[in-house]
This record gives sequence, structure tokens and C-alpha cells, in this order.
Amino acid sequence: MTEETPGFEEKPDVPSGATPDDAEPQTAPSAEEGAAPAGDASAAAQTAGLTAQLDQARTALGERTADLQRLQAEYQNYRRRVERDRIAVKEIAIANLLSELLPVLDDIGRAREHGELVGGFKSVAESLETVAAKMGLQQFGKEGEPFDPTIHEALMHSYAPDVTETTCVAILQPGYRFGERTIRPARVAVAEPQPGAQAAKSDEAAEAPDEKESGGPDEG
Repeated sequence: MTEETPGFEEKPDVPSGATPDDAEPQTAPSAEEGAAPAGDASAAAQTAGLTAQLDQARTALGERTADLQRLQAEYQNYRRRVERDRIAVKEIAIANLLSELLPVLDDIGRAREHGELVGGFKSVAESLETVAAKMGLQQFGKEGEPFDPTIHEALMHSYAPDVTETTCVAILQPGYRFGERTIRPARVAVAEPQPGAQAAKSDEAAEAPDEKESGGPDEG
């Protein structure tokens, strides 16, 4: 039986040519050192996922904003269209009412011309004319103005030597307009230049310079 020498420990066998340090057992890497690369990859993946979600949210927000702007524009157009239609309907209604009053206004005008607009009738007539004017009714048509077929209706025609174009020489019935709308054209008598008058005037204008150059007509 072999006796062990007290105070001595057995050392592991060391291969020939190796140092004692080589015989020491290698320490296994810690769990934290091995987990560090895996943690970085997980964080990068999480960041990429959040970025993708943010991009999707921004895209959705842009689409919803565009939809809201389009709806707002359509609503504004609808409001303008409704307001325009409302004004048009109101103008048509007022124009129709004023059209019904024109015969009464014509009677008032004739009574004024004949000196019959007196007493209480005069007060009522003037009040009616004032109300019609406040509603926007405007009278037009004057003697001596050029004839315009868009606002004048010629009921009588003649020739006159003192006009150079077709002219309204008498207003038979005044015209009325409401805003830009002509309710009734002015009914007028027109006169055109006398046939041959323009040619005669042209000849006279052509002869005048000749007389000035020659020193005027010869004296007998």
C-alpha cells in the first residue's frame, strides 16, 4: 500500500514542451458577452419595424389629409353653388314682380304727361315708383341717343337730314332693367340719315379744300 506524502497535491500532467499556464483550464465566456451581438440585432430589428410603422402612419395621414381637403373643397363649391342659385331665384322672382308692375308705371307716366297726377293719386303713384326703384328697377331710354337693338325696340321709322346714324328721336315707352337683366326694351321711334345726304356732305367736304386752295370763288 502506497503512502501519500502529506502537503503535496497532484498536478495535472503537462505535455512535453508546454508551460504550466497551458495546463490551466480555459474559462468559458460569460453569458453577457455572448448575448451582446444578439441584443444589438434585436434592437435594430425593432427600430426597423417602428420606422416602417411610422412610414405607414405618415402615408395614411397624408391620404386622410388629402381626402379631407378634397371634401372641404367640394363643400365650399356646394355652398357657392347653392348661394348662387338662391340669388338667381330671388332675382327672377323680383324681376317677375316688377314686370307685372310695368303697366301700372306706364299709366302713371301717361297721367303725369297729361297733368292728371294730382292729389292722393299723386302720392300713391310716387310711393309705388319709390318702392320699385328700391327693389332695383331702373328706367332707361332718352331722345337723341343712338339706336341699340339690344335695348331698343323700334316701333316707328323715318328719315332725317340732321342725323348721322340711326337715332332714337322719340321715346314711346321707356325701357326698364333690373340689374343686368332687361325687363322691357325701350319702345322708340327712330330716324335714319336721309338717303344721299351723306354723299352730298362728302362732296361738300371734298370741295371745301379746293376752294381754299384756289382762294375762293371768283368775284364778278
